[in-house]
Amino acid sequence: MSKTIRIGTRDSELALWQAKTVQSQLEHLGYKTELVPVKSTGDLVLNKPIYELGITGVFTKTLDIAMLNGDVDIAVHSLKDVPTILPKGIVQAAVLKRGNVKDCLVFKKNEEFLSQRDAVIATGSLRRRAQWLNRYPTHQLVDLRGNVNSRLQKLEDNDWNAAIFAAAGLGRIGIRPENTFNLDWMIPAPAQGAIMITALEADDESRAACEQINHSDTEICTSIEREFLNLLEGGCSAPIGALAFIKNDEIHFQGVLLSLDGSKKVEVKKTVPLGKHDTLAQDCVAYIIERGGKRLMDTIKVSNNTPNIYSTKTLTEAQKQLFHNDVVSQSSDFVKISLNRMTPSVVKPRPKHVVITSKNAVEALIMNFEPEALQFENIYCVGRRTKRLIEQKIGPVTHSEKNAITLAGYLAEHLEDADITYFCSDIRLDDIPSKLNEHNITVNEVVAYSTKLDAVKIDDTIKGVMFYSPSTIKSYKQENDNDIIAFCIGETTAKEAKKHFKDIRIAKVPTVESVIELVNEYFI
Repeated sequence: MSKTIRIGTRDSELALWQAKTVQSQLEHLGYKTELVPVKSTGDLVLNKPIYELGITGVFTKTLDIAMLNGDVDIAVHSLKDVPTILPKGIVQAAVLKRGNVKDCLVFKKNEEFLSQRDAVIATGSLRRRAQWLNRYPTHQLVDLRGNVNSRLQKLEDNDWNAAIFAAAGLGRIGIRPENTFNLDWMIPAPAQGAIMITALEADDESRAACEQINHSDTEICTSIEREFLNLLEGGCSAPIGALAFIKNDEIHFQGVLLSLDGSKKVEVKKTVPLGKHDTLAQDCVAYIIERGGKRLMDTIKVSNNTPNIYSTKTLTEAQKQLFHNDVVSQSSDFVKISLNRMTPSVVKPRPKHVVITSKNAVEALIMNFEPEALQFENIYCVGRRTKRLIEQKIGPVTHSEKNAITLAGYLAEHLEDADITYFCSDIRLDDIPSKLNEHNITVNEVVAYSTKLDAVKIDDTIKGVMFYSPSTIKSYKQENDNDIIAFCIGETTAKEAKKHFKDIRIAKVPTVESVIELVNEYFI
């Protein structure tokens, strides 16, 4: 094979470990490879909406998009995180030999709490939560999310007795604490401990290379587990465990479905000869359904429809498709915009320096004036999308920054004693005018659009709210007093959020998609 196989991976420590394992095995066979850590979903562009491609899965969609864009040849995943139905054009190329399938408990002091009535256990998994409560119904379960390292740190920082992890994840990055033991009684997630490689269906070369490192026994067992999950779950996140293993030419299978609170459990165990397992998953699902599984799933589906995230900007259907399965979102426009009429004197004589901090101001200028009237000598703006719209509709941007504060600093440094025209809203922050006035820069403000605050009262089930501007926060506070997690599009929005909320999360890039990814990270 002459080409270099580009291996797509997320950039977490565990993901890189798994990708390097694949890289090592391929290079041992003589293939040339290159690791390609892939950026966040918000930085990737497709010519089709994601939902049209059938892409789901918070952990995998970024790599799916990169592959469909031609940026990587193969992608490496934890198989338990991969949706049971892959996007169009993408196939499973290989599954490596499976590692430790067990869940494990990391505890802080001693194990005495296991025999006590009261204890606090941390996990973000519905399956682990339900199985623990089934065994220890009086214990308190708290939410724990993030990568392996951050979860271990949270355990250290909080007054919890223990937290549950995948043993394979701890072992692979070499940080399994001393106070740890496997939970042999807990049925793992389908395909837990297995590493999967995906490739484009049309890429025969990459698929042929990956086929050589495929472990057939692991492929058989994880396929049965994932079929069990797919048939039972039906697109609904539920506490489901499944484990298949081969011994003495037989396939041994164990599956479980529980209620969310762990009070109800339906289990199945079945052994069949290897080679006669085609209907094993179907038979076990039928057994579960016949013994109360359907009623359990119906109850879980109702619970899963309870909203837990609210967006202060109406989301498109494509954006809703980006959410993790555990996220149920609601959205509405907390800020309503109306574009103002502006007189010709605004652009006559033509301003030399123009500042634009939102797409709304761009739209207002386009509505009011012909393109030739908007050929400004220098345009300064905030935000990547605002810049793109300006360059499409008006002309080149001299300089742009991620937020108003950093733009004000740039202008103060480069335009002392100048006059600028600032196209803004009737509600705007003082960052630009106050900073520039300190440096003898005259700011001529033109109210290009008006902002109306239009919030609604949100439900008590909402854990977090997505904010896109200081105005959306001010609008929210008019109707709501609850202290939620504030997922903010940028630093300027976060600055306002810090006045009202304790837990502030800031997106990596100022896009709606990046805020969605921030929400998904919370639900990991």
